[in-house]
Amino acid sequence: MKYAVIVAGGVGTRMKSSVPKQFLLLNEKPILYHTIKAFQKNISDIKIILVLPEAYLSQQDYLHTLSDNIQDILLVSGGATRFQSVKNGLNAIQTDGIVFIHDGVRPFISQHLLENCYQTALEKGNAIPCVLIKDSLRKIHSDQNEYANREDFRAIQTPQTFQIAQIKKAFEQPYQTFFTDEASVLESMGEEINLIDGIDENIKITNPFDLKIAEIIINQSSII
Repeated sequence: MKYAVIVAGGVGTRMKSSVPKQFLLLNEKPILYHTIKAFQKNISDIKIILVLPEAYLSQQDYLHTLSDNIQDILLVSGGATRFQSVKNGLNAIQTDGIVFIHDGVRPFISQHLLENCYQTALEKGNAIPCVLIKDSLRKIHSDQNEYANREDFRAIQTPQTFQIAQIKKAFEQPYQTFFTDEASVLESMGEEINLIDGIDENIKITNPFDLKIAEIIINQSSII
């Protein structure tokens, strides 16, 4: 089985909007609509689990803008942290297979990226997309700073993709503050993390500038 746990449990304070960022409009549809559609378009047999803020689970006006077939999507309440939100989504899965864990505000995922994530997770247990760092980096030490080699770093994207049994076992651990993504949770069990190439268009929309960039991408790109 193939599952996508789409995490959209936040309130998006950095967007400076009364509406959570995942519900903001992009090309006249909520950002989250485009994210869901990308999975449905590129993986025909995908089962989608959508993790939302609890307050929005009963708001039908919002829900019906998120998918042409919202009744086919399993809705799950988010938690106080990303860790808990993802865990809630994983707990809704009762079979083995592969799960994509994805940020709800990353709508520009391609078929090639999803296929690469899936095949790598099948073969190696997990697949974590990443891209090169383009800017120069400096490391901060209290009130001092120093050069850092950008070749030693990668920017991590989603969907982070896993064999279900393995990632569910990882999420049985108590929460730690350094669990900033699912890879860090799995790595804490001693598992090797497998990096694969991400795509530059796969941006995370977290602030008004990101939304402007997303408007350019969606109007000029063939991804979705």
